[in-house]
Amino acid sequence: MFRHILIPTDGTALSMQAVQQGVQFAKSIGAHVTFFHSPPAYEMVVYGEYFPADVMTSEEYEQITSEASRKILSAAENEANAAGVACATLQAPSHQAWEAIVAAAAEQKCDLILMASHGRRGLSSLLLGSETSKVLTHSKIPVLVVR
Repeated sequence: MFRHILIPTDGTALSMQAVQQGVQFAKSIGAHVTFFHSPPAYEMVVYGEYFPADVMTSEEYEQITSEASRKILSAAENEANAAGVACATLQAPSHQAWEAIVAAAAEQKCDLILMASHGRRGLSSLLLGSETSKVLTHSKIPVLVVR
């Protein structure tokens, strides 16, 4: 049924649990996975005439976020390799991670997105929202949420 699973990860403990569960699920059904990380896109905030003196250049920011993405995706890739699951990695900076996740799933022709629930409950989930709920709302393919 599912042959290609997109597993977004941000490197947090909860996200890495989803990676582990996603790898085991993929193994059990014979699917391959694409691990995806979306670091925040570079954004310089200038307030009126105030221009901070210690602004990081876009090149410096890209270098730092690329290295962080490589570490996060490498950890996920190690999980898949240890389980014998075929995998690929992909990273794309974005201002809205949920949009990048939905776009990556479409571009990679995935037939399932498997991601962690961030565990927000009650009022905080209504006020803050979550990337998971936004992906659930906007995805045109099935989304499996793991805890």
